[in-house]
Amino acid sequence: MGQFFLTGLCIFVAFLNFDYVFTQTETLEISALGKLKGSFMETRLGKRIYAFRGVRFGEPPVGTLRFEPPVPVKPWNGIFDASVEGPACPQPLFQLTSEDCLRLNIYTTKLPNKDHLVKRPVIVFFHPGGFYSLSGQSDQFGPEYLLDKDVLLVTVNYRIGSLGFLSAGDPKLLGNMGLKDQVIALRWIKKNIETFGGNPDCVTITGYSAGAWSVSLHLVSPMSRGLFHRAIAMSGSVTYQQKLGTNQKNLAIKQADVLNCPSDTVENIVSCLRTKSATDIANTFNAFDEWYGDPVLRWTPIVEPEVPGVERFLTAEPIDLIRQGKVAHVPFIGGVNKDEFGATAILPVEEAAKGNFTFFEQWNSDWDHIAPISFQFERNTSRTNYISHELKKAYLNGTATLENIDGISNLYSDALISFSGHRLVNLLAASTNMPVFYYHFMFQGRYSHATWSDGRPFGVVHHDDLMYVFYISRFPKFVTGDPEIPTVEKMTAIWENFARTGEPIPKDNLLFKNVEWKKFTTRHNRYLELDVEFTLKSGLINSERMAVWDRLFPLSSGNY
Repeated sequence: MGQFFLTGLCIFVAFLNFDYVFTQTETLEISALGKLKGSFMETRLGKRIYAFRGVRFGEPPVGTLRFEPPVPVKPWNGIFDASVEGPACPQPLFQLTSEDCLRLNIYTTKLPNKDHLVKRPVIVFFHPGGFYSLSGQSDQFGPEYLLDKDVLLVTVNYRIGSLGFLSAGDPKLLGNMGLKDQVIALRWIKKNIETFGGNPDCVTITGYSAGAWSVSLHLVSPMSRGLFHRAIAMSGSVTYQQKLGTNQKNLAIKQADVLNCPSDTVENIVSCLRTKSATDIANTFNAFDEWYGDPVLRWTPIVEPEVPGVERFLTAEPIDLIRQGKVAHVPFIGGVNKDEFGATAILPVEEAAKGNFTFFEQWNSDWDHIAPISFQFERNTSRTNYISHELKKAYLNGTATLENIDGISNLYSDALISFSGHRLVNLLAASTNMPVFYYHFMFQGRYSHATWSDGRPFGVVHHDDLMYVFYISRFPKFVTGDPEIPTVEKMTAIWENFARTGEPIPKDNLLFKNVEWKKFTTRHNRYLELDVEFTLKSGLINSERMAVWDRLFPLSSGNY
């Protein structure tokens, strides 16, 4: 691994078991902040990547800054070591975590110098993880595939779990801090990315799952306006089957209770939680389980109250803002995978094979209690049991059995991912003039994030499409000749062309011979099926299933 120092004068190189000789000097100055030391990586095709990892964009949100809006990073003295991975935000099971986690990673294959002005399109990635896990670290979402294209990539950490999203509708606990972290990162990028050869006027925000929720929220946030120019939301959106509401005070009380803090007032909750370690707070994650790890989505963004002197990330329900046209009018790509959360069927099926039918027994005996937890719709209202019964009838023909386990798979997929994406593209197409492109990812590679006990992939599940855009270290690195390589080349070409032009399919590219990706409109429900071949389709994805959700959660009621 080679190392280089970015200073106001040049790059000084030290060779540490690095095979490449780097003799060129570069002039690079980050005048507002200070000096950076970076490291070398290598793309799939052998290009040198200049990597700056763990770059601090916000001050550590510790002490009195915990639960508070992020503070932009202050200039530093000396040389900031961005040659090593920065910490993830606190969460269970990760080895390298810290509250000092407001960091981003920057990757490019070309830096500017006095002789060559470089202004590459910038792609910003917000990581998935349900707003409680994962990070932008390079072992999670590495640049080795995407950086074979002429783009600059930034991956962003943001506060998660209680530390990032605890809210009580009170000035002392406003919520949305993880999203405000993302805004501060985007402002940092706008101000500083030109130094690295990125174009601050050509920024594409992308995200997956919780990161896609984030992208859909940036579309309607006044804080984010003008900070990006295109958007990609993969497998997720805030436009799901519930309103966000103005707080999650119940979770704040729960968090206080499990850490033996007083929960009688918001002030006492916050004061006590600030005395607890970030690790202790993160490690209470399982206390929020209600049924076998459900609900999957626990901490959510909220509509913030007005507080003098405090910027509001979200001023109203996102669905209402979109319908009012209060949305960033930028080119947009959204889509879903074939099987998404369908792999939740693996454990019940494999347990049943051992003679344990507990899941099926509980689904059938306690469905009215379980359904709103697992499938995340309104609880304790006059409609709750009606919705539960209608979903069971539509997906399970009234009874959960081993023979109709596919219904459970589809119900999880639609409740957690597919319906929110369906609703978003339809809302955007109906309420704005922004170009909307919709896809259905179907390609089944050799590897998957969910497998049967014998190692077989369950299907094309949640996160599986990411392995063709990023190198994810839990899987082998794809090399020339692997059956996944054509998909890698197509997916990265789409991201590059969309980031550069706002159109997803590059012209005169042999990878896309006879491929046309037409816009999704309310009149023409068109989407691109991404399989071994890419094919334009007409109609809605999983139209019959989506019709059930549209009927149960109608926009005309004003409740969603």
